[in-house]
Formats: sequence, structure tokens, C-alpha cells
Amino acid sequence: MPIDSHAHLEMAAFDADRDAVLERAAGAGLEAIITVGTTLADCEKAVELARLHRTVFAAVGIHPHEVKGIGDGTYDALRLLARRDKVVAIGEIGLDFFYEHAPRDLQLRRFREQLDIAERLDLPVIIHDRDAHEETLALLRPRQGRLRGVLHCFSGDDAMARECLGMGLYLSVAGPVTYRTADRLREVVRGIPLDRLLVETDAPYLAPQPHRGKRNEPAYVVETVRCLAQLKGITPAEMERLTAANARRLFGLAGCSVDGPGTAP
Repeated sequence: MPIDSHAHLEMAAFDADRDAVLERAAGAGLEAIITVGTTLADCEKAVELARLHRTVFAAVGIHPHEVKGIGDGTYDALRLLARRDKVVAIGEIGLDFFYEHAPRDLQLRRFREQLDIAERLDLPVIIHDRDAHEETLALLRPRQGRLRGVLHCFSGDDAMARECLGMGLYLSVAGPVTYRTADRLREVVRGIPLDRLLVETDAPYLAPQPHRGKRNEPAYVVETVRCLAQLKGITPAEMERLTAANARRLFGLAGCSVDGPGTAP
């Protein structure tokens, strides 16, 4: 039973058929989905979805695209949300120097601040890093041993992967690993230890090859699992088992049973 370790079920792309999306995920055998906020409003929606749906968990944080919207009360609100039932991480936080929707210096400051929040709350982080590899590593290095988390939709090279693994971080892989032109990423994935690998969709973005160009959804995570299994020379069932165990360990899902709190009345 795979775990989609990173999706955005709270986004408007799912407003018309969210229940059907969750039904298809259940039909595909998913054990759990972590829905990851990017704005304060979407964090609130993510936490509510986790409350209503047995298999959904939430992460709360402000995405680097959105950090210009952080105001006086934003972090207080995030801290309150982070203490809610079934909130398992601070994220999606990080740096994006590809689009630069916010100035680099502001992104760096807000990333540091949200890393501080995660440390104080003793929660793992879900990190966005696009075209900011060295800057991301520079902020993470001083926190080695104090911070745990995952670089989602990993896009770095072998050297970056090794350094992240050396810091105790996990690396998550999404649909792009299935793309025909992704030979470099597939080579990096071959070197990631099985006990530090997560799988995700990043839905509604980055649909895997059989669905490329369409809206992504958690049920499609099985396509990425198949690709990873082939790269690692194991069965898809074993890849599902291993990546699910890693997600449970990182996010503490063993203490947040899908049979426990969060089931809709």
C-alpha cells in the first residue's frame, strides 16, 4: 500500500471532484496521502481535509512563491495549525530561483524563519529546491543533527544527494523520473539507499509519463513506484512497502493511525 508523501489536495484544481480523487486513490491501494499547504489559506484547507478524511494527513508552510504574503500574524497562525491533529510536517518551504516570484533575499530569510519554526516544534520539514541547490545546502548544513526532513521532487545531482543523505535527510521522487528524457535523474535515483527514498505525486502537477499533460492525482503514484522498482531491481510491491515504511518513519505516521482520528463523522 503506497503512501503519496506529497500532494496538494487542498488546491482549487480538485474542488470539482475531490471526493472522486480520493476514491480513486483508495482504489489504487494508497495507504495515506500527505497534502501540503503552500499559503496560509491552503494550509487551513489542508488541515481540514486531514480532519475529514481518514487517509489524509497535512503539512503546513509557506511556499517560496508565496513568501511575499507573509504578514505579522502568519507565523502565529502556522504554529497553531501545526499543533492540530494529523499535521505531520512544516512545508512546503524552501527556495525557488527558477521562477523568482519573490526576491532571493526574502526567500532566504523566510526559509530560515520556517526552519526555525520546525526545529522549535520538533517537526520534519518538506523542502522545495529549484535552481537553488547550493543556497539550500548552505542553510541546512548548520542544522545537521537538529533538523529532519525531505527534499521533495529531488532535482539535484549525485553530490547533492550524498550530502543530503549525510545530513540524515530523505529524498523524494515524483513523476519526472518516468519521463523519457530523465536519464540523469534516474541515475541519481539508482544511488539513493532504499531506506531514505520517498515517492510522491506533487499532484496536481508533474503527472507521470502515462498521464503526462493531464492533471496529476494521488492514484497515479503507482506509475512512479513501478519506475523506481525497475531502477532498483525489486518488485513494485516491495517498493511500495519500503517507501511507505520510510514515510511512516519520517512523518511519525505510526502514531497517527489511518484508523484513528481524522475520520469524518
